[in-house]
Order: sequence, then C-alpha cells, then structure tokens
Amino acid sequence: MSLTYDEYLRLPALLGQRRPRSVPVEHDELLFITVHQACELWFRQMLTELADARDHMMAGDGYLPRLRLRRCHVIARMLVDQFDVLDTMSPPDFLRFRDALGSASGAQSAQFREIELLSGASRPGASEPTLWDGFLAVLVKAGFPVGTKEDRLATYLEIAGNRADHAALWDLAEALVEHDQAWSAFRFRHALTVERQIGRRPGTAGSTGAAHLTARLGERFYPELWEMRSALR
Repeated sequence: MSLTYDEYLRLPALLGQRRPRSVPVEHDELLFITVHQACELWFRQMLTELADARDHMMAGDGYLPRLRLRRCHVIARMLVDQFDVLDTMSPPDFLRFRDALGSASGAQSAQFREIELLSGASRPGASEPTLWDGFLAVLVKAGFPVGTKEDRLATYLEIAGNRADHAALWDLAEALVEHDQAWSAFRFRHALTVERQIGRRPGTAGSTGAAHLTARLGERFYPELWEMRSALR
C-alpha cells in the first residue's frame, strides 16, 4: 500500500487548522494560534504517557513509569521554551487581535485540567486512579505501609535513608517530584507571559488573567514528597 508523508501525518487537515478570526488577518494571530495548538498536541502526548505510567504503577511496575515520566519532563521543558517564541510578540500587537478571541480562553483547556487531575492525589468521587494512586500501589507491592500519612512519611524516610536497597523506589519518587517541578515551571512561565502581554488586566472569558495563574503557583501534585525533605536527618 502506497502511503505518502502528507497522508500519514494528515498534513493538509493539520495545517488547515490555523484559522485566524481577525479581519484583516493580524500577522501575530497566526503565531498565537500555532503556539497554542502545538501546546494542545503536546498535552495529548503527555496524557498518553502519564496514563500509561499510571496503569503500569497500578500493576506494581515501577520501571516503565520512570521512562514515561522522563519523557514528560522533556515535553514540559519544551512547552516552557515555547513561551520564548510567544514573547517575540509585542503587547500592542497582541491587542490588535485580542478582541477576536471573544469568549475563548486558555483557562478552558480541557487537556490542561486532565493532566492536573491525572497527576495529583485522587479526589473524592474520582472515577479513575491517578499517578499518586499508582505510586502507592507500587509501595504496597514492595511491602511498605501507606494507610496513613504517618505510615507514608515513615516509608519515604526508609526509602530515602536506604537508597542502596530501594534505588528503584527512590528513583520513581524523584521522577514524580521532577514531573511536579516541571509542571510548576510551566505554570510559572505561563503566568509571566500573560503578565508580559496584558499586565494585570482581566483575561478573556471572565478569567482574572495573570492573577489567577500566580495564585496557583504554590500548588504541588505530591506535597508529601516535598514535605519529606523537611524530615530528613
């Protein structure tokens, strides 16, 4: 069966998705759309990697999840770098087409929310396990108690204090912390770019713009793994 590069990647359909709304078309609106569409494609890949990491951890495997998380770390760093491209757009040039966004807002990104839900601790009523649930499953398989926060802290300290015997578990915990850190860096860089473009004015779709983004910068997916550092001796 003959298959061309364009057909395999469905390039005509893909490249046809840049549809600016400004009239006449503002040059920088094309950049704005490209960066955000690329982010959504990489979000989809991250979700694929994170879900696979979660599923393997739920089965007690700690090796493949580390590989999947490592890939997500690299993707997150690349997403941060995309803001450097967006920052080549000046605020006055952004304002030339900002009204064309209407009620659309990055705060509406369903995949962004999915990454955060999949990454963090499980929430009451959640229909699917999270990466945190998977990590705890790996610890249980290794024979560690995780029933209470005190149990888990003792487990983390045992792993941290005896890395020769628990190297794989330590590396998995650190991979989760790095995922947490990389995503926090992405959120921070996003907030800076928004403030650089519109200052402290409200965002589109009724969002509070940079204020909303900076209010969440202290949130962590795995607070217990961060808190453990304070208890190390």
